[in-house]
Amino acid sequence: MDSSRRQGGIQQLLAAEQDAQHIVNAARNAKMARLKQAKEEAEKEAAEFRAQQEADFQKKVAESSGDTGANVKRLEEETEAKIQRLNSESDRISGDVVQMLLRHVNQVKN
Repeated sequence: MDSSRRQGGIQQLLAAEQDAQHIVNAARNAKMARLKQAKEEAEKEAAEFRAQQEADFQKKVAESSGDTGANVKRLEEETEAKIQRLNSESDRISGDVVQMLLRHVNQVKN
């Protein structure tokens, strides 16, 4: 009976070892699944963050481009105003300039 008891004890130990191995494998698989899930969630969050940053960047580019268009328009208006001022000033003094030139041309120096 002693040998059958030993045999039964060995069988129990082998069964317990197999059960332990199944538990370890299940824990390992669960850990791998959690790691995979965490990686997927991190990639998803990174992609969302990247998309948000890109959207913010595009918005700022669009705003600054709009400002550039407004700046160009403002500069064109200022340039046109300066041209008008110069034209009116030249119209105002052109007679005096012509008279001055004629005086200098008509003077003969010895």
